[in-house]
Amino acid sequence: MKLDSKLDEFNTLGDNHVGTSTNTPMRKDAFALTNEEKIDSIKDDVRHIMETLGLDLTDDSLKGTPNRVAKMFVKEIFSGLDPKNKPSASTFDNKYKYGEMLVEKNITVYSTCEHHLLPIVGRAHVAYISNGTVVGLSKMNRIVDYFSNRPQVQERLTIQIVKELQEVLNTQDVACVIDAKHLCVNSRGIRDVDSSTVTSEFGGKFKETETRREFLDYIKLDTTF
Repeated sequence: MKLDSKLDEFNTLGDNHVGTSTNTPMRKDAFALTNEEKIDSIKDDVRHIMETLGLDLTDDSLKGTPNRVAKMFVKEIFSGLDPKNKPSASTFDNKYKYGEMLVEKNITVYSTCEHHLLPIVGRAHVAYISNGTVVGLSKMNRIVDYFSNRPQVQERLTIQIVKELQEVLNTQDVACVIDAKHLCVNSRGIRDVDSSTVTSEFGGKFKETETRREFLDYIKLDTTF
């Protein structure tokens, strides 16, 4: 009964979209294997899952699936687990003396729910107020992409993006809002295809009502060209 009770607790945590830490939970030996060794191991696991489900892996359409999935896990959708893939974010002097907020909106988010390993798809809106340095615009997109490419909880993803930019820019004045659909809600369980999840993290001046409202107003602007 104790094991069943514990499993029920884990399932409840996942269904309620509860995260355990602002840092992605990683084992100390996470990088003991090379990427190729990880692919070989995952490939066998995927093959076992498919065979357990009764699929015929001698079929031309299926026989390459274990290797494709393993490569996708390691080199694509979970590549953000490897700190070697963290984007370098060089900063520059704010020579224009631009003192207002800079907003990068509608950054595409492709992530994976860590509870069911199903996609999270949406948009991130990121802003900061310069403390004397600026960062290249594309680097903001790359930071979002890096932290998205791992099993995630949206709340944690939002916090990680803000913390990284605060460190890069040496300022607390950073904000992020993410609006995303979770296929663990949209395609299974309740199967609510219309709902989305909105999370936010406000640092420094963005905790002030007026600054936060200005940022949210920018997000609402129609910038379709």
